[in-house]
Amino acid sequence: MALGTMTWGRDTDADEAATQLMAFTEAGGTLVDTADVYVEGESERILGGLLGEVVPRDDLVITTKAVARRNEGPFGGGASRGALLGALDGSLRRLGVDHVDLWQLHAWDQSVPLEETLSALDAATASGKVRYVGVSNYSGWQLGTAATLQRALPGRNPLISTQVEYSLLERGVEREVVPAATHHGLGLLPWAPLGRGVLTGKYRNGTPPDSRGASSHMAGYVEQHRTDRASRIVQAVVTAADGLGTSPLCVALAWVRDRPGVVSPVVGARDTNQLLGALVAEDLTLPPAIRAALDDVSTIELSYPERPMG
Repeated sequence: MALGTMTWGRDTDADEAATQLMAFTEAGGTLVDTADVYVEGESERILGGLLGEVVPRDDLVITTKAVARRNEGPFGGGASRGALLGALDGSLRRLGVDHVDLWQLHAWDQSVPLEETLSALDAATASGKVRYVGVSNYSGWQLGTAATLQRALPGRNPLISTQVEYSLLERGVEREVVPAATHHGLGLLPWAPLGRGVLTGKYRNGTPPDSRGASSHMAGYVEQHRTDRASRIVQAVVTAADGLGTSPLCVALAWVRDRPGVVSPVVGARDTNQLLGALVAEDLTLPPAIRAALDDVSTIELSYPERPMG
């Protein structure tokens, strides 16, 4: 599993982040995910401050993202070549490193020709500031187009991953994104694998005062998955967890971890206890009957053209 840092600098202070990072690496974790816009760059700054002090930089696979707007002006955001390369330099300064292992396009930018956007990926890798490149939140056709272009000409750096929301509550990527990623050999990095926290079961009887759903800046983020359909899925997860003698969190994580194409779910935690509870899922293998039941209760409708004509 990967360690997500979206809340570092807001809900998670530097001391707690250090404790999380130590616990994560002691458990064998290596992939740490951040982005230039997480808490206005504070997530990257905190992670950068921990490198060398808490964990050697070479012990981690560091991934960050760019595209979202951080500042005013023509180079303050977006997927133009200038904005992207400027954002990368900013990320490297905040992280205090000379390169990142995986650099991802955080979103599709329809105002910039894709060829220009992808040229920034090639320039970044040629400079040595980036080792590998990927995308995030791309639709199926966007992913397929970008992956094809990167493989079309010799010397271009192929995409290796796509980071998307994927959980028992959000399986829409199975329609087009997962097939595109599989076809092009890209790994899936699921974000929000716990359905934005809803799959832990904590919201079944209301909103706990110390939860993300109770915070002013995250309530809307969580509310999107508090539906009647979600309630049925959460109940199935809780039932499975009771039968297996484990937590709903572990059941939900084990399900997404073992989906075709998934290489590393990105787990963000408010505190170290939450993180340790998630890492326990590494030892859980869902029995086929339980996996089939979870597949069934969370299934999404496929129609033409995703489903072949009969």
